[in-house]
Amino acid sequence: MLINCVAYQEGKKLSDISVEAISDYIQQADCFVWVALKDAQPDELAIMQHEFGLHELAVEDALRGHQRPKIEEYGDSLFVVVQTVEMDNDEMSVGQVAMFVGENYVLSVRNNVMRGFLGVRARAEREPHLLAKGSSFVLYALMDAVVDRYFPVVDALESELETIEDRIFIRGSQRANIERLYELKRKVLVLRHAVTPLLDAIGKLHGGRVPSFCRDTQEYFRDVHDHLQRINGSLDTIRDTIGTAIQVNLSMVAIDDGEVNKRLAAWAAIFAVFTAFAGVWGMNFEFMPELKWKYGYAVAISAMIGVCVYLYYRFRKSGWL
Repeated sequence: MLINCVAYQEGKKLSDISVEAISDYIQQADCFVWVALKDAQPDELAIMQHEFGLHELAVEDALRGHQRPKIEEYGDSLFVVVQTVEMDNDEMSVGQVAMFVGENYVLSVRNNVMRGFLGVRARAEREPHLLAKGSSFVLYALMDAVVDRYFPVVDALESELETIEDRIFIRGSQRANIERLYELKRKVLVLRHAVTPLLDAIGKLHGGRVPSFCRDTQEYFRDVHDHLQRINGSLDTIRDTIGTAIQVNLSMVAIDDGEVNKRLAAWAAIFAVFTAFAGVWGMNFEFMPELKWKYGYAVAISAMIGVCVYLYYRFRKSGWL
């Protein structure tokens, strides 16, 4: 679905144009066209391929979706794929934005993205001196918007981790904590899959050999690279903390199991006294001491109870009961 198709010249908006007029405008000096599509169909991309002269392999990747974040060069143009990661009721939603960028055009195709990029276009149009840098600034603005949306996700992951850490030492919550920690670990991996490849790829746009139309915007892409490094560092910290929390949680489980085993062992020792006394006096021998003593039963019971009470006192004092 076509969202908008606008022509710009020297940083100023000329007008909204029809798709058929794209090829006419991109031939004008100091003019570029910015087109945005949402959930594009094959016939729509085929028209854009004809108007912009897009490489068929890049178009195929844009249609296929679920691409790894990357930046590829096709002659004098770039094909850029970034993944969007957004939170929806504590669940992660992963989308994709594919961008075709040339000297005088930008085509963005977003799939499964909840929030659009109309704010990016409005921001760029309010800064004509930056928009005059051409299509490379539009590419920066779109990538910067995607990366900025990672920060709230990182904050949400950190908050969730803090909540789980507060519950680690609550008795009986270990199983639920383990499940939540592994779910959180899965979310961190999803975000890392969006950040790490893009962090590696964006080096093509600043420093060293860069596409000719990106030379005036290298410092902007370096800024995006710095943001990605910050996010990647935060994810590393979260991942390490999750690993520590899992180990602590497992240690708490082992401690609880040890406490249960100590209680069982203590009660087993106490009842073993009854078993020992009853086993001795229950033997069927004709001649046994105290067998016919009239106080024998009372003394035996008293001895068993006395020993058991003493053992209970000692185990209680030692913290086993």
